[in-house]
Amino acid sequence: MSAPGDTELGPEPAVSAGDDPRHYAQLLSAVYDAAMAGEKMPARPRSLISESWDRVLHAGVDPEADVADAGLDVGDIEARRHGSGLLAVLDDLTRGLDSVIADGDNILVVADAGGRVLWRSGAPRVLQRADRLGFVEGADWAENSVGTNAIGTALMSGRAVQVFSAEHFVRSHHSWTCAGAPIRDPRTGTLLGAVDVSGPAATIHPTTVALVDVVAKLAESQLRDHHRRTLDRLRSVAAPMLARLRGPALAVDDDGWVAALDEVTPLTRLSLPRQVSPGRVWLHSLGECDLEPLPGGWLVRVATEQRESSGTAIDLDLSDPRRPVVAVSGIAGSWTMRPSPRHAEILALLARHPDGQSAAALSRHLFGVDDRTITVRAEISRLRKHLGGLIAANPYRFADGVIVAVREEGRVADPTRDASAL
Repeated sequence: MSAPGDTELGPEPAVSAGDDPRHYAQLLSAVYDAAMAGEKMPARPRSLISESWDRVLHAGVDPEADVADAGLDVGDIEARRHGSGLLAVLDDLTRGLDSVIADGDNILVVADAGGRVLWRSGAPRVLQRADRLGFVEGADWAENSVGTNAIGTALMSGRAVQVFSAEHFVRSHHSWTCAGAPIRDPRTGTLLGAVDVSGPAATIHPTTVALVDVVAKLAESQLRDHHRRTLDRLRSVAAPMLARLRGPALAVDDDGWVAALDEVTPLTRLSLPRQVSPGRVWLHSLGECDLEPLPGGWLVRVATEQRESSGTAIDLDLSDPRRPVVAVSGIAGSWTMRPSPRHAEILALLARHPDGQSAAALSRHLFGVDDRTITVRAEISRLRKHLGGLIAANPYRFADGVIVAVREEGRVADPTRDASAL
């Protein structure tokens, strides 16, 4: 959409310091009405907005319709949160923008790479106004769903944006202003999501978009540091094992990033199968390899004809309920972790039910009701950060080839052979 006009509406941010927001909103409204009617506009929208309007028109978004979808159920929201890659920086985002929402006029929103709202916080009165627009957790705020807005447009443009009043494509959003910035995975550059501050249009401030952009970049820096610390911890466990092994081997995290290697051509990342489990697999760059779990990753040994793949054994020691211990062993060595009592209880339940348990079934075992599935999924997610591919999903169970023994009060039971022993 590029009807000619005489002037270009102000530079970024949407309203410059010293401008009258009310006069600017009136001009934007006139521009919007002319653009939607296909008439000559009194001024040109910012190029960022014009390009977005073109995209959403092409996507078939109705500017007069209230297009917010019904959102997701709580289970799907929780799953998206844990899969977003943003949990590690949620507290940083909240602290960094607390001053913007402290006055009660704005809400803070974090969305995933698809534009789904994962978290939001703010004063109840502003949240209630957002509810009426469908700006709720689980809702889809991608451009092709709700038109031009700071979340969807930041994700599409790959830059921080401020969208003020009638710059929103859908008319019912004109009473709002929002500032959003994309968050990228510092390892790959791929989009993880966006952070957004939204509120009534009268609360617009030219510095908000810059602040949101800075906080997003700080979150990316925190993700980079978190990844480095994770690899350091993995390296500290793997290095002694690599020193004892004969032949090429390396240690990688759950995403394939290399923490340590020996007798392998240096590389930064190894492509792993979508579903990783202990045992022998074919890896494109290395050929046949044996995978053994490490805390937060995998030991990858290049297989030879003389070397047989071995299974992974887990010893769950519950003899002292106050100090449960998990010992994991394989041909390359062993390591231990001390799970929380809740995590030990989950592991024992999985051992008793080798065919697997649904989130509802685990909830029933743990809490006596079957509707605490969100809590169950969160606990499993935390547990898998340590045990990784040893725990499979859908249903939750120990991965194929994992031998599990449970030690209770001086006796050992092998639930993989006799579930009734427990």
